[in-house]
Amino acid sequence: QVQLVESGGGLVQAGGSLRLSCAASGRTFSGYVMAWFRQSPGKEREFVAALSWSGGRTYYTDSLKGRFTISKDNAKNTVYLQMNSLEPDDTAVYHCAAVRRWLGPRNKEYDYWGQGTQVTVSS
Repeated sequence: QVQLVESGGGLVQAGGSLRLSCAASGRTFSGYVMAWFRQSPGKEREFVAALSWSGGRTYYTDSLKGRFTISKDNAKNTVYLQMNSLEPDDTAVYHCAAVRRWLGPRNKEYDYWGQGTQVTVSS
């Protein structure tokens, strides 16, 4: 059974940092693209960042580039999202996802999704 389990969310003050983790299990993700999305109440799910599991190539939504960093640990089968200089607008549920065929940041048809982890940034 394939599972993506997110952790690391919580409450943080504006300007603070959090590191989210996505533990992947149930299959090999070699050749997959791993991504982070976020969704706030009343808003559509938004692409945040993605990483090619095999090649390590990364993709970011332009507005978050420089504050957020996606990375992976092959030995732990885990993908991370380091979030710095957090702002109240970053408040959302953050989801990890995996897709075999990368179709760009606007595509939301992923093969696997995690349940999400809540991030709340207070002003």
